[in-house]
Amino acid sequence: MNSRLIPATLIPGDGIGPEITAATLKVLDALGAPFEWETRAAGMAAVEKHGDPIPAETLASIRRTRLALKGPLTTPVGGGYRSVNVQLRKEFQLYANVRPARTLLPGGRYDHVDIVLVRENTEGFYVGFEHYIPMGDDPQAAAVSSGIITREGCRRVAKFAFDYALKHGRRKLTIVHKANILKALTGLFLETVREVGAKYEGRIQIEDRIIDACAMQLVLDPGRFDLILTTNLFGDILSDLIAGLVGGLGLAPGANIGREAAIFEAVHGSAPDIAGQGIANPTALMLAAAMMLEHVQRDDLARRLRQAIETTLREDGVRTRDLGGTASTIEFADAVAHHLR
Repeated sequence: MNSRLIPATLIPGDGIGPEITAATLKVLDALGAPFEWETRAAGMAAVEKHGDPIPAETLASIRRTRLALKGPLTTPVGGGYRSVNVQLRKEFQLYANVRPARTLLPGGRYDHVDIVLVRENTEGFYVGFEHYIPMGDDPQAAAVSSGIITREGCRRVAKFAFDYALKHGRRKLTIVHKANILKALTGLFLETVREVGAKYEGRIQIEDRIIDACAMQLVLDPGRFDLILTTNLFGDILSDLIAGLVGGLGLAPGANIGREAAIFEAVHGSAPDIAGQGIANPTALMLAAAMMLEHVQRDDLARRLRQAIETTLREDGVRTRDLGGTASTIEFADAVAHHLR
């Protein structure tokens, strides 16, 4: 067994971020996870301390470690600040966003959801190429936003998705698009993914769905989907939808993967309304840490962590308030850690 410590950047985040990060670290310590943390600030915490939502020392740490675990961040309102998460994706070319959704709590509408969504993370409408067109006395009479999709960007996220499917035993990949209307923008995506998919013929079944039909079918019968690959905007929307199928964003981890770095996160917001109360659900960040362990080839530890979380939720019935329980953030962490010692 490899006992070498792995340098990693830790960004506790804003709002409930420090609370769920402390809970996750407690569980990782009980697991014996091999990370050596460099704690750095981003978001509002960084603005208050450094006057910058993404300080140079935080970027330098991620460049050095090439690995980060991140709590939820708040983008400051006004002052010309753009989304901190979007900036991190661009800074490190984190082109693949991986969002799994799996049923952990029995008794919901669906008991056997197991879907992974891979979202292109750097292109599409999120490039932020926007401007106003003045007309008459109105300087903002019309607004224009341009989406940009490149063939190379499509190729790299498609190859990532197909390779991910092979590694994780996924048998079907569904390409989600709107090529019937956005014929050039998402038509290029559909065409390029199909070209890449031809190299995986016989190993992975490939189908495609128009975005609106996919959303409907996910709600009616999520069992028909295995791995979904889609563009930036559609992936943002559908990833929240599939999180809703399994109980909400409190159970939804995410990974942002690039050639030079990987950032793992809880994808929910910073929830300032409950910050400091000790009632936040840390499950999403714990599951993100499990994805991080897989990324560094510690699948054994990732399996143990996921099993401990599932046992705590299903068998022990220890749940935070958002899941109908009474456990505090740290009480939930203690319950998970109990199964790892």
